[in-house]
Amino acid sequence: MATTQDYGLGEFTYPRGWFMVGRSEEVGTAPLAVRYFGEDMVLYRGGQSGKVFMIEAYCPHMGTHLARNTTSYVVKDGEHVQGDNIRCPYHGWRFGPDGRVNQIPYSPAPIPKSACVKSWKVVERAGCLWAWHDPEGMEPDHDLPPFENYDAPHWVNWNVRELGELACHPQEVVDNMADKAHLEPVHGSIAIDSFENAFEDHVCRQILSAGHRTLAADGGEPMTNDTWYTGPGILQSVMVGANPSHMLIAHTPIEDGVIKVWYGLMVKVDNAAPNDEDRTLASTYEEAGVDAFAQDFEIWSNKRPCIHPLMVRGDGPFDKVRIWYRQFYNSRSQAKTFQTRVNGRYTTRGTKSAPWETAA
Repeated sequence: MATTQDYGLGEFTYPRGWFMVGRSEEVGTAPLAVRYFGEDMVLYRGGQSGKVFMIEAYCPHMGTHLARNTTSYVVKDGEHVQGDNIRCPYHGWRFGPDGRVNQIPYSPAPIPKSACVKSWKVVERAGCLWAWHDPEGMEPDHDLPPFENYDAPHWVNWNVRELGELACHPQEVVDNMADKAHLEPVHGSIAIDSFENAFEDHVCRQILSAGHRTLAADGGEPMTNDTWYTGPGILQSVMVGANPSHMLIAHTPIEDGVIKVWYGLMVKVDNAAPNDEDRTLASTYEEAGVDAFAQDFEIWSNKRPCIHPLMVRGDGPFDKVRIWYRQFYNSRSQAKTFQTRVNGRYTTRGTKSAPWETAA
């Protein structure tokens, strides 16, 4: 397992950006223990606002985990979450969603300024929970994607699946954005018409037009996939076909070199209000999508780290992808430097529209 330092990505172990930390349905007023970015955290839904909050897991008083308890009377009496606050099950200290202690029930003394834990900005959108992580502790420098097809007419919403943990640095996953050469042997693409990458600040894009062994009929029009990262951990892909689809792949660091992965797929159907038949069709597409992603998952699970790729003619612009990715592992004051080095559009040759014989 390789680490961020092994790849030489930058000064920070974990990247700056928006990351998925759970599904909406998982989090209620019973606190949920999670771990990301090498830290134990607690997710809970406030009983007053209904919003989801995420704070550091351990009480600064005596180190108690704020979520992992079922026997304390704080829990049994239904006082674990009060309004938008959460109580420590050991001594009853009460924390606000900003992570600051706002009540110590047994002490008349002023609350110490150090009586606080770290908190993260959380946004609930498209059935998922997204947290902003920044090693510098600053506000977001780019927006969370709108996921525009979610709840839109004619679209069957995704049912996001947790695919589990992967002992692989996210660098290896992001590399896929430039990897034209794996599409045929791994995924069954055929007759690739074009393969392009585009970089615009915090967005990295892959535009593919190709046939497929099973998904596209022989002699039919090639399928077009528009795939893009918004920041370092949220990938979306829109495929144009008989039933257009909108895919989500989210990966979030748990430890340095270990990620948690989710998958979801929305499908466009004929009916503005999807019926059971439409949902069955969408489920079939979803299963096919999960199977396709599993092909990548198996590769990542059984490869050694690729610190220095051995590039040959026909490989995509891995160097550009890796430069783009470094902006998230360094101070945001350096982000423009990395963006300027890669912003633009790049065509990988060896396709119908960019054949070898026209290459310089």
